[in-house]
Amino acid sequence: MTDISESSRHIPSGTPAYWKEATDFLAQVDPIMEKVIQRFSVQDEVILHSKGDLFYTLANAIVGQQISAAAAAAIWGRVQTYCGGEMSYTQIQKAPFQELKDLGLSKRKVEYLQGVAQAMHKLLEFPWTLMSDQEVLDTLCTLRGIGPWTAEMVLIFTLLRPNILPLGDIGVIRAVENHYAQGQNLSKIQVEKIAENWSPYRTVAVWYLWRTIDAEPVEY
Repeated sequence: MTDISESSRHIPSGTPAYWKEATDFLAQVDPIMEKVIQRFSVQDEVILHSKGDLFYTLANAIVGQQISAAAAAAIWGRVQTYCGGEMSYTQIQKAPFQELKDLGLSKRKVEYLQGVAQAMHKLLEFPWTLMSDQEVLDTLCTLRGIGPWTAEMVLIFTLLRPNILPLGDIGVIRAVENHYAQGQNLSKIQVEKIAENWSPYRTVAVWYLWRTIDAEPVEY
Protein backbone atom coordinates (compact mmCIF):
# COMPACT_ATOMS: atom_id res chain seq x y z
CA MET A 1 0.00 0.00 0.00
CA THR A 2 1.51 3.30 -1.04
CA ASP A 3 0.46 6.94 -0.97
CA ILE A 4 -2.13 6.28 1.73
CA SER A 5 -3.48 9.56 3.07
CA GLU A 6 -3.69 10.22 6.80
CA SER A 7 -7.46 10.66 6.45
CA SER A 8 -7.85 7.14 5.08
CA ARG A 9 -6.07 5.77 8.16
CA HIS A 10 -8.41 7.70 10.44
CA ILE A 11 -10.70 5.57 12.55
CA PRO A 12 -14.05 7.27 13.19
CA SER A 13 -15.11 8.24 16.68
CA GLY A 14 -18.40 9.43 18.09
CA THR A 15 -21.86 8.46 16.88
CA PRO A 16 -22.92 7.53 13.33
CA ALA A 17 -24.23 10.34 11.13
CA TYR A 18 -26.71 7.88 9.63
CA TRP A 19 -28.53 7.00 12.88
CA LYS A 20 -31.69 9.12 12.49
CA GLU A 21 -32.06 8.16 8.85
CA ALA A 22 -31.60 4.51 9.80
CA THR A 23 -34.17 4.50 12.62
CA ASP A 24 -36.72 6.25 10.40
CA PHE A 25 -36.12 3.68 7.67
CA LEU A 26 -36.37 0.69 10.00
CA ALA A 27 -39.57 1.99 11.58
CA GLN A 28 -41.08 2.39 8.13
CA VAL A 29 -40.23 -1.08 6.81
CA ASP A 30 -40.68 -3.17 9.96
CA PRO A 31 -43.50 -2.64 12.52
CA ILE A 32 -41.78 -4.86 15.08
CA MET A 33 -38.56 -2.92 14.80
CA GLU A 34 -40.54 0.31 15.04
CA LYS A 35 -41.85 -0.74 18.47
CA VAL A 36 -38.39 -1.77 19.66
CA ILE A 37 -36.88 1.54 18.55
CA GLN A 38 -39.68 3.54 20.17
CA ARG A 39 -39.23 1.65 23.43
CA PHE A 40 -35.58 2.54 23.79
CA SER A 41 -35.76 5.97 22.21
CA VAL A 42 -38.22 6.96 24.93
CA GLN A 43 -36.23 5.23 27.67
CA ASP A 44 -32.93 6.93 26.88
CA GLU A 45 -30.93 8.63 24.17
CA VAL A 46 -28.00 6.22 24.14
CA ILE A 47 -26.91 5.14 20.66
CA LEU A 48 -23.98 3.32 19.11
CA HIS A 49 -20.69 5.08 19.84
CA SER A 50 -17.15 4.49 18.60
CA LYS A 51 -14.17 5.23 20.81
CA GLY A 52 -12.03 5.47 17.67
CA ASP A 53 -9.73 2.84 19.17
CA LEU A 54 -9.18 -0.34 17.17
CA PHE A 55 -7.24 -2.12 19.92
CA TYR A 56 -9.91 -1.40 22.55
CA THR A 57 -12.56 -3.17 20.48
CA LEU A 58 -10.32 -6.10 19.55
CA ALA A 59 -9.18 -6.60 23.14
CA ASN A 60 -12.69 -6.32 24.56
CA ALA A 61 -14.04 -8.80 22.03
CA ILE A 62 -11.21 -11.27 22.69
CA VAL A 63 -11.94 -11.14 26.42
CA GLY A 64 -15.62 -11.81 25.74
CA GLN A 65 -15.15 -14.80 23.47
CA GLN A 66 -17.03 -17.94 24.57
CA ILE A 67 -17.83 -16.81 28.13
CA SER A 68 -20.91 -15.29 29.71
CA ALA A 69 -21.54 -11.56 29.52
CA ALA A 70 -21.17 -11.28 33.30
CA ALA A 71 -17.82 -13.09 33.33
CA ALA A 72 -16.59 -11.05 30.38
CA ALA A 73 -17.56 -7.76 32.07
CA ALA A 74 -15.77 -8.75 35.28
CA ILE A 75 -12.55 -9.75 33.53
CA TRP A 76 -12.64 -6.75 31.20
CA GLY A 77 -12.99 -4.48 34.21
CA ARG A 78 -9.87 -6.02 35.74
CA VAL A 79 -7.96 -5.65 32.47
CA GLN A 80 -8.91 -1.97 32.26
CA THR A 81 -7.92 -1.39 35.88
CA TYR A 82 -4.60 -3.12 35.22
CA CYS A 83 -4.04 -0.72 32.32
CA GLY A 84 -4.89 2.29 34.46
CA GLY A 85 -8.20 2.89 32.69
CA GLU A 86 -6.62 3.24 29.26
CA MET A 87 -6.30 0.27 26.90
CA SER A 88 -2.74 0.70 25.72
CA TYR A 89 -1.60 -1.95 23.27
CA THR A 90 2.02 -1.22 24.16
CA GLN A 91 1.24 -1.92 27.82
CA ILE A 92 -0.49 -5.20 26.99
CA GLN A 93 2.36 -6.17 24.69
CA LYS A 94 4.95 -5.63 27.43
CA ALA A 95 2.92 -7.00 30.34
CA PRO A 96 4.21 -10.16 32.03
CA PHE A 97 2.24 -13.13 30.79
CA GLN A 98 1.34 -14.37 34.28
CA GLU A 99 0.08 -10.95 35.38
CA LEU A 100 -2.45 -10.93 32.55
CA LYS A 101 -3.42 -14.52 33.25
CA ASP A 102 -4.00 -13.61 36.91
CA LEU A 103 -6.69 -11.18 35.78
CA GLY A 104 -8.83 -14.18 34.83
CA LEU A 105 -7.76 -14.57 31.23
CA SER A 106 -7.07 -18.00 29.82
CA LYS A 107 -3.58 -18.80 28.55
CA ARG A 108 -4.88 -18.71 24.99
CA LYS A 109 -6.58 -15.33 25.41
CA VAL A 110 -3.39 -13.82 26.82
CA GLU A 111 -1.59 -15.10 23.72
CA TYR A 112 -4.29 -13.60 21.48
CA LEU A 113 -4.19 -10.23 23.24
CA GLN A 114 -0.43 -9.95 23.12
CA GLY A 115 -0.36 -11.12 19.51
CA VAL A 116 -2.84 -8.43 18.48
CA ALA A 117 -0.93 -5.85 20.51
CA GLN A 118 2.24 -6.85 18.66
CA ALA A 119 0.45 -6.36 15.32
CA MET A 120 -1.03 -2.94 16.11
CA HIS A 121 1.74 -0.86 14.54
CA LYS A 122 1.04 -2.60 11.24
CA LEU A 123 -2.74 -2.56 11.67
CA LEU A 124 -2.81 1.18 12.24
CA GLU A 125 -1.25 1.68 8.82
CA PHE A 126 -4.17 0.09 7.00
CA PRO A 127 -6.53 2.48 5.16
CA TRP A 128 -9.61 1.35 7.07
CA THR A 129 -11.91 4.03 5.65
CA LEU A 130 -11.13 2.89 2.11
CA MET A 131 -11.64 -0.82 2.78
CA SER A 132 -14.87 -2.69 2.15
CA ASP A 133 -16.55 -4.64 4.95
CA GLN A 134 -15.22 -7.87 3.46
CA GLU A 135 -11.68 -6.49 3.19
CA VAL A 136 -11.80 -5.52 6.86
CA LEU A 137 -13.02 -9.00 7.79
CA ASP A 138 -10.38 -10.70 5.68
CA THR A 139 -7.61 -8.53 7.13
CA LEU A 140 -8.55 -8.96 10.76
CA CYS A 141 -9.20 -12.70 10.46
CA THR A 142 -5.55 -13.25 9.55
CA LEU A 143 -4.74 -12.51 13.18
CA ARG A 144 -4.58 -15.41 15.61
CA GLY A 145 -7.64 -15.41 17.83
CA ILE A 146 -9.68 -13.13 15.57
CA GLY A 147 -12.62 -14.77 13.85
CA PRO A 148 -15.62 -13.37 11.97
CA TRP A 149 -17.57 -12.39 15.11
CA THR A 150 -14.69 -10.39 16.58
CA ALA A 151 -14.05 -8.72 13.23
CA GLU A 152 -17.75 -7.86 12.98
CA MET A 153 -17.57 -6.16 16.38
CA VAL A 154 -14.83 -3.96 14.92
CA LEU A 155 -17.00 -3.18 11.90
CA ILE A 156 -19.88 -2.20 14.17
CA PHE A 157 -18.27 -0.58 17.20
CA THR A 158 -15.06 0.90 15.78
CA LEU A 159 -15.71 1.59 12.12
CA LEU A 160 -19.46 2.28 12.51
CA ARG A 161 -20.34 0.35 9.36
CA PRO A 162 -24.13 0.57 8.88
CA ASN A 163 -25.07 -2.83 7.48
CA ILE A 164 -23.47 -5.54 9.64
CA LEU A 165 -25.41 -8.63 10.73
CA PRO A 166 -23.31 -10.77 13.13
CA LEU A 167 -24.99 -14.15 12.74
CA GLY A 168 -22.42 -15.68 15.08
CA ASP A 169 -23.74 -13.57 17.94
CA ILE A 170 -26.08 -15.65 20.11
CA GLY A 171 -27.70 -12.51 21.51
CA VAL A 172 -28.78 -11.39 18.07
CA ILE A 173 -30.19 -14.81 17.27
CA ARG A 174 -32.12 -15.01 20.56
CA ALA A 175 -33.51 -11.49 20.18
CA VAL A 176 -34.76 -12.21 16.66
CA GLU A 177 -36.33 -15.47 17.88
CA ASN A 178 -38.06 -13.61 20.72
CA HIS A 179 -39.48 -10.85 18.55
CA TYR A 180 -40.11 -12.61 15.24
CA ALA A 181 -40.73 -16.27 16.12
CA GLN A 182 -42.42 -16.29 19.56
CA GLY A 183 -39.21 -17.66 21.04
CA GLN A 184 -38.98 -20.61 18.68
CA ASN A 185 -35.56 -21.62 17.38
CA LEU A 186 -34.50 -20.12 14.06
CA SER A 187 -31.64 -21.09 11.80
CA LYS A 188 -29.07 -18.49 10.79
CA ILE A 189 -30.54 -18.60 7.29
CA GLN A 190 -33.97 -17.76 8.69
CA VAL A 191 -32.56 -14.89 10.74
CA GLU A 192 -30.72 -13.59 7.71
CA LYS A 193 -33.95 -13.71 5.72
CA ILE A 194 -35.80 -11.67 8.35
CA ALA A 195 -32.93 -9.17 8.39
CA GLU A 196 -33.14 -8.55 4.64
CA ASN A 197 -35.76 -5.89 5.36
CA TRP A 198 -33.30 -3.96 7.50
CA SER A 199 -30.65 -3.47 4.83
CA PRO A 200 -28.82 -1.10 4.44
CA TYR A 201 -29.08 -0.46 8.19
CA ARG A 202 -28.79 -3.89 9.76
CA THR A 203 -26.23 -2.57 12.27
CA VAL A 204 -28.83 -0.28 13.78
CA ALA A 205 -31.44 -3.04 13.96
CA VAL A 206 -28.89 -5.31 15.66
CA TRP A 207 -27.99 -2.62 18.18
CA TYR A 208 -31.63 -2.20 19.20
CA LEU A 209 -32.16 -5.96 19.38
CA TRP A 210 -29.21 -6.19 21.77
CA ARG A 211 -30.95 -3.59 23.95
CA THR A 212 -33.91 -5.96 24.36
CA ILE A 213 -31.80 -8.67 26.00
CA ASP A 214 -29.23 -6.67 27.96
CA ALA A 215 -30.03 -3.93 30.47
CA GLU A 216 -26.77 -2.18 29.63
CA PRO A 217 -26.05 -1.04 26.06
CA VAL A 218 -23.59 -3.39 24.36
CA GLU A 219 -20.17 -1.84 23.97
CA TYR A 220 -16.95 -3.05 22.37
